[in-house]
Amino acid sequence: MKRYLTASSGFLAVLLMLPVAGVSDQGMELVTQWQSPPEDILDVLYAPQLPWVWIAPTGEYMLLVDPVPYPSLAELSAPMHKLAGIRVNPALNSIHGRRGGTTPRLVEVEGGTVTSLDLPDGAQVHGVVFTADGEHFALTVGHSDHIGLWVGSVSGDLNEIEDIALNPLLGAAVRWLPDQERLMVLRVPERGLPPEPPAIPVGPMVTEGIGASARSQYETRNLLRTAHDDQLFDYYCKSEPVIIDPANSSVSVIGEETHYYNVEFSPDGEYILMEKLIGPWSHEVAWWRFAREIEVRDAEGELVVSVASLPLADEVPVHGVPMGTRSVTWRATAPHELFWIEALDGGDPAAEVPYRDRLMRLGAPFTGEPEEVFTAEHRIWASQMAWGDEGGTLMLSEYERMRRWIFVWLLDVDDGTARLWYDRDSGDRYGDPGYPVFRQLPNGQRVMHQVGNAVYFSGSGGTEQGDRPFLDLRNLNTAETQRLFRCDPDHYEYFQAFAGREDRFVLRSESSIEVPNYYLTTLGEEIEAADGEATRAATRVPITHFQDPAPLLRDIEKRLVHYEREDGVPLSFHLFLPPGYEEGTPLPTVVDAYPLEYSGAATAGQVRGSAQRFMRMYGASHLYFLLQGYAVLNQTAMPMLGDPETTYDTFVPQLIADAEAAVAKAVEMGIADPERIGIIGHSHGALMVANLLAHTDLFRAGIARSGSYNKTNQPFGFQAERRSLFQARDVYIQLSPTFFADQINEPILIIHGNDDSNPGTLTFQSEILYEAVRGSGGTARLVLLPFEDHGYRARESLEHVLWEQFRWFDQYVKGDETATAED
Repeated sequence: MKRYLTASSGFLAVLLMLPVAGVSDQGMELVTQWQSPPEDILDVLYAPQLPWVWIAPTGEYMLLVDPVPYPSLAELSAPMHKLAGIRVNPALNSIHGRRGGTTPRLVEVEGGTVTSLDLPDGAQVHGVVFTADGEHFALTVGHSDHIGLWVGSVSGDLNEIEDIALNPLLGAAVRWLPDQERLMVLRVPERGLPPEPPAIPVGPMVTEGIGASARSQYETRNLLRTAHDDQLFDYYCKSEPVIIDPANSSVSVIGEETHYYNVEFSPDGEYILMEKLIGPWSHEVAWWRFAREIEVRDAEGELVVSVASLPLADEVPVHGVPMGTRSVTWRATAPHELFWIEALDGGDPAAEVPYRDRLMRLGAPFTGEPEEVFTAEHRIWASQMAWGDEGGTLMLSEYERMRRWIFVWLLDVDDGTARLWYDRDSGDRYGDPGYPVFRQLPNGQRVMHQVGNAVYFSGSGGTEQGDRPFLDLRNLNTAETQRLFRCDPDHYEYFQAFAGREDRFVLRSESSIEVPNYYLTTLGEEIEAADGEATRAATRVPITHFQDPAPLLRDIEKRLVHYEREDGVPLSFHLFLPPGYEEGTPLPTVVDAYPLEYSGAATAGQVRGSAQRFMRMYGASHLYFLLQGYAVLNQTAMPMLGDPETTYDTFVPQLIADAEAAVAKAVEMGIADPERIGIIGHSHGALMVANLLAHTDLFRAGIARSGSYNKTNQPFGFQAERRSLFQARDVYIQLSPTFFADQINEPILIIHGNDDSNPGTLTFQSEILYEAVRGSGGTARLVLLPFEDHGYRARESLEHVLWEQFRWFDQYVKGDETATAED
């Protein structure tokens, strides 16, 4: 028997193209203004956010700013250009919608002394770059008409570098030179007014494919479409590399005006790696797949050698990588030696080859043949490469896609040796050793922080009781670890940075009732923790004293709940109970989840997150239901188990099994009223919502936000699915709820940003699902939020989405007959 409420007239459907539409059982009445949730909800939504924090490399100073809250819809609707994968704010020559922080101040770690830094009213700090000694810093600052550069010191000095407008569109616009006294900057060149659009199009928009192979499933949106777009990309993304000396504000040009995405000095400052895009601009791919030149120049900007000239990468295999030189970087522990990766499998992860990648190097004077350093059986993760602090030690990670397995190697690039350090299941949170802690050399290069023959590692520390972050020393020879710190079970604490010496560090600590704050922590003698684990005693001195911005939330109770799926797969959810909850009282309940893929049950059932996190609510969070008397199952495990090639063959049956187990456990605990349970999800979670409404009777209603409901619109893969529509046609259809919309006979609220740039969740997917449900006699409501992307940001949008969500579940889950659209 179906457990849901429905309108007596057969269906309830509303399409909201601007503010809001209201309906009742008797008919539709359009209300043409935005709606807001109750005042107590608004108080929490607009409660001050905790500061953003940057810590100096020495750990002796912290720079704090207060994040600017949600923009208005007027700000979000300001002029914007969609250019080759970027949304450009033409007023600032920066990323559209990017917000910063105000009220910058320095905090001395030892003593907590606060020094205010003065910026003009309305200016926002977007980024901070410290010198290696932590004594000076550069701020990228958003003004009303440009992104400016300010340079300061820990003494409190702060000055603007005048007549400089940064161009951050393609890459890092500010770096300290190896001397740590001067700055390399990508600035907006002198130019005229932006290109004017033609009065009428100069021709049609044309794309063509002749024998081309499929591109990856997540090629971006916001691509170039017209000749005028090409002109705008050329205009806004062009930059000029210069060296600035803050001591005297002198500016030296080191390159021509062009489209740089990386300009980086060698560790000794003798050479410059310059990477730039080459036209003509493609309308098929984003800028990171454009043709490019990779060059080495001398310190004055004169060409030394062309390292690589790469063509347009418009036929990259699904889940593959481009051919040729990729991920070029300087070796941190050599004066001037380049390393990069090349594919040996045509960039195709499905190709059967003995080796997929190789690591290459080329040293000064860069005239010889590149040398092969290492051949990798699996794909090299460039982002996981890390240099030791001396010698030729390099940590390199490979990823085996078929088993979802990580191999971590230690190479000595000087003597040519390589040995496997450790390997693990990429989904194993309990066995995750974390990541190396880095330190900066005097020239600014980042290397692993070593003590003798061991490297510091920090990680999230997954356990059956939730995350307990740690700090370890991992031996380079044996991979054995010495535990230096692990957070208490009743807190959530994690290492931030060493503070001047290796027995002191900055720690961020919080609990379910304690505001996150920073502490200067000193390690003592080795002790045995309550759980029997060896660790080090620690004393703590507060650095910051942030206050609780929303005390009401401290009355919310959190529990970590374990249970099993019918087939024995261990699962968990974080149970949140509303303020004033009386034990044993069944409540209307909201289930939130996001399906994830795993290789096996052992990792699928591992707990994610911690019940000790200090609770805050941001944006249009489902957690606001707690303040309306609902229980919430948060981070509800929805694992998809199986071979990576065929996991989605059983997506719907596994989804059903996951949901049945979660609902059964919540009902068994006496928390959830089985007749009053709703399901909510965003993006891939929205696909989950629509499928569960179509294929089960577990939920009285659902809320699906920014989802993808017809996977045949992504014919070359989605999420971890590697097969094309033409290889797995039935699979694509079976997990697409649009094809089963006639079975969605519980009310569904569909919300979507009307300008969603996520390639897998184009806005029309929600429009079609709405029409399919409505036309089949179902109860549906579609809310399209103007100017919003995949996530929702404007104040008007957030307030309205919260109002919609409360109204929907109050009427269809809680059973409040007064919760109609006329409220």
